[in-house]
Order: sequence, then structure tokens, then C-alpha cells
Amino acid sequence: MSKIKVKDIEITVIESNGQDYISLTDMVKNLDGDQLIKNWLRNKNTIEFLGVWERLNNENFNMVDFDLIKIDAGTNRFLMSVNQWVERTSAIGIVAKAGRYGGTYAHKDIAFEFGTWISPEFKLILIKEFQRLKDNENGAKNLQWDYRRFLSKVNYKVHTDSIQSNIIPIKHLPKDKEWVVYADEADMLNVVLFGQTAKQWKENNPQLVLQGRNMRDYGDLHQLTVLSNLESYNAILINENIPQPERFVKLRNAAISQLASLKGQPHILSEIQSPFIVTTTTNQVSNFDIQLKGLLNVSPPNKGKK
Repeated sequence: MSKIKVKDIEITVIESNGQDYISLTDMVKNLDGDQLIKNWLRNKNTIEFLGVWERLNNENFNMVDFDLIKIDAGTNRFLMSVNQWVERTSAIGIVAKAGRYGGTYAHKDIAFEFGTWISPEFKLILIKEFQRLKDNENGAKNLQWDYRRFLSKVNYKVHTDSIQSNIIPIKHLPKDKEWVVYADEADMLNVVLFGQTAKQWKENNPQLVLQGRNMRDYGDLHQLTVLSNLESYNAILINENIPQPERFVKLRNAAISQLASLKGQPHILSEIQSPFIVTTTTNQVSNFDIQLKGLLNVSPPNKGKK
């Protein structure tokens, strides 16, 4: 058992079967406590995220009961506790423990996602403190827990599943052409956050491409945290059948708001800004926004007067 501190809250980290589990109970003890966890479990997007995680990590996951739970999730009648979730689906990603250090614990992937439910700022600090813990634990073993690797994968499956269920069927593309749709949605997020497509970045950085690098390798922790959140948010918007131009504006506004919130916190240590990425800005309308206005025929987000 280890402890990390986030915004003056001590949070317990335990190891189970070689995996790190973080106490959700500790994370919310200064808020609404267990009620916040129950509200989070009632959310349909939470159930979908947990289902994706279990499918990827748990060969004994009960898909039949999960599908029944997913149908009811989000309705007024839907109630779900941690114990019910585990008993009905044989889930391993989130558990309830009794005893001195009891409470609700979740695998780090899920705990970080729960951090978003509290606030993007809380999630960012939680990831940083967990990274510090891993660096201290693994220093002598020359091991590394890489937040970039985590953030690049945590909501990827949620995003692609949403595309597969809602966009692919109406495109009527041959199977070997479906990748175009996934690439288009991924590039929209690249443009929302970094101001350029993957192709544009490759054309501007041919030497890095030869090294096997891509644009997201050079995002800082703030950007990658927001990107992870945008994947989840875009999945929600896709499920609601919102057209891509409208989704772009909503995502752009969310990215600007979250980056401003994260980078405006004086107690969060800023990281060196990558010279390879054009980031969003809060005080001027970029050339990209101006070009996009004509492309999508929508007004760029209002970022204040120049």
C-alpha cells in the first residue's frame, strides 16, 4: 500500500495481482463521498467505459449481463452499486473492500477516468502524483510507467467503438475503406487540439517521421489529458448523432476551456512546450480558426478580443 497526495487529500494506492488500484473513496472524501461514486456508476457513459475496459482486460467478463445493464443505464430507474456491478458482470476493474483500508478501489485506468468526473484539474494532478510514485518505486529497477502511453490508449477504444456503432453503418463503405472514417475522426481531434492534421505534421517534420514519431508523441501532459477527455466527449456526441461540424465547435470550446483551466493553476508545474505542436490559445483567433470558418461554415469559438 502506498499514499499519494492530491490537493491536500491523501489517496491510497494498493497492488492487486500485479496491478495498481486507486481508492475512489479517498478521492471524494472531501466532496459528496460515496454518493458521487454512485452517481458516476449510474451514468451511461461510465457503464460503456467500464464495459470497454473489461472486454480488453478481463476474459471472464459477463457480456450477456453487461448488455442488459447497458440498456437500462442512464434511465431514471437505473441504480448500480459496485458490488452489484461485480456480481453481475464478474468485473475486475473496480472493487469494494472492507476493513481498515476499505472502500471502493479502481484500476488506475478507471481511477484516472473517474478523476475527470471530479474535474480535469484533479485528474491531471492525480496522474502527475501517480507518475511520481511510480518513478520512486521503479527507479532502482530502471522501469517506467509512461503517462503518454496511458493517455494515448485510455479512451481510444471508447472512441472507436462509438464510430463503429454510429458512423460506419451509415457510410456504407467497403470493409477495406472503413479506416478512412476512423482516421477522419482522429484528425478532427488533432485539429481541435493541435491546430493541424497528422498529414500536415508529417509534412513539416519529415526527420521525426523517419524516427517513427507522430504528433501526439510531442504533446505535453496538459494536452494529452485534454485529448483523452475529448475522445470520451466526442464518443458521447457521436452517440447523440450530432453532425461533425457541430461536434467540432463543441470540442474546440471544451479544449480551450480545459487547457485554460489546467494551465491557469499556479500549483501545477508547467512542462516544456513542444516546439512541434501549435496549441490552442485563449486570447486570439488563430489563422486556423479563420480558415476553418470557411471550411465548415461555422463561426470560430469566441476567445475574447484581440
